[in-house]
Amino acid sequence: MSLQLKDLYEGFRNPEVIKALALQIQKEAKTLPKKIRVMEVCGGHTHTIMKYGLNQLMPENIEFIHGPGCPVCVMPKERIDHAYTLAMQEDVILVTLGDMIKVPGSNGNLANARAKGADVRFVYSPMDTIKIAVENPSKKVIFFAIGFETTTPMTAALIDYVIKKGISNILFHINHVTVPAPMRELIHSHDEQVNSYDSQIDAFIGPAHVSVISGSKIYEEFPRDFHIPVVVSGFEPIDVMEALLMIVKQFNENRCELEIQYTRSVSYEGNVKAQELINRYMTLDGSFKWRGLGRIRESALKLKDEYKAYDAEVIYKAILPIDEIDDHKLCICGDIMRGIAKPNECTVFGTICKPSSPLGSCMVSSEGACSAYYKFGNLL
Repeated sequence: MSLQLKDLYEGFRNPEVIKALALQIQKEAKTLPKKIRVMEVCGGHTHTIMKYGLNQLMPENIEFIHGPGCPVCVMPKERIDHAYTLAMQEDVILVTLGDMIKVPGSNGNLANARAKGADVRFVYSPMDTIKIAVENPSKKVIFFAIGFETTTPMTAALIDYVIKKGISNILFHINHVTVPAPMRELIHSHDEQVNSYDSQIDAFIGPAHVSVISGSKIYEEFPRDFHIPVVVSGFEPIDVMEALLMIVKQFNENRCELEIQYTRSVSYEGNVKAQELINRYMTLDGSFKWRGLGRIRESALKLKDEYKAYDAEVIYKAILPIDEIDDHKLCICGDIMRGIAKPNECTVFGTICKPSSPLGSCMVSSEGACSAYYKFGNLL
């Protein structure tokens, strides 16, 4: 039986609250000075919006547009090729989080590498790497680290343990990326391959889990320097609707501020101890290529030079591929993540490009915008 919008709407947690918030938004929207386009930066929000049909509850002068999504979505093919190359070494066990298993590089994905005999292991926690290393003392165990600020403290905790305990057979390939840098890129392009484009972002819905670690303070610059409000939201449908109402009220009251809707978990300062642990071992990289967006300055982390003995990129530099790989020519994920196109406007969406055979970054991860549209597309 086909899934219908009413099936999801009637299944809301606290549906009466959702209905009341929708009515408030519609009422406030009548006095908006202009149409507003609200970008949710996180793929978790995109899936909440699509799964529960929140976009269908919006008046005509409010539109959701979709941001980078998740760190799996934005991982470029050449970084996946690094993981693949390392995994294929005889003396290596590659360890990473399970989300990476199907992300395609130019040679295939990590599942393909494992099928060819590579020792690739997927873990729920980076700390599981320790047990693998202890059980395999003759192997180099490389933790391929990914994630936004949410998962970075777990990698930092593993590094801290490895160094303090003197574990010599664990190395790190760091691919942690940050949220504010691509938000800046989406407003004013810093990509050397993109000269300029018409930014169409009027407000941001800030990520929830990222902000638990970093605090809302990392978004201060957007209302201050770019006159774009930010409201940090939780992932429940009610959270997103309340955050949107807060944004609409800011426009009607001629305000431009950083606000927190997700007050039950997010503070202004964030988790200071986690931040200190990250800063002890990692520093900003000069430039990092984002799949679909291009190179963004100071948008990723790397191990500090004093810890290069633990850096797989340094130790295996001679064998790691250096050529950058472009996305498929028909893919418009760059435009989707910049908020100037929707997934269903792509000519290969749902045909050549599907979750089982993704061409672009927005379809690669289950949290990508194209993946959300593919899964819940019959609600459009």
